[in-house]
Amino acid sequence: MSSKSNVTRPRSLRANMQVPEVDLGFRWGLPNTLLLAAGVGILVAGYVSLAHGSLTLAPVLLVTGYCVFIPASLLVRGGGSTEGE
Repeated sequence: MSSKSNVTRPRSLRANMQVPEVDLGFRWGLPNTLLLAAGVGILVAGYVSLAHGSLTLAPVLLVTGYCVFIPASLLVRGGGSTEGE
């Protein structure tokens, strides 16, 4: 009795469902990229200054990079396209 069963199985419902596109209001643009690049540059300068033994300039640069430029690059409203990715 090696006959195949003719049972058709339904396709998964998940395969037919599409995830709706949700706009979270976050756009990445040129100002964000410039602020992030400036923040990374300031961090590099801070770590180089720290390696050379600076006890005043290095902490100022590191705190400025981590607490000002990196968050600002995430918070500034970028001028990206209004369409989704």
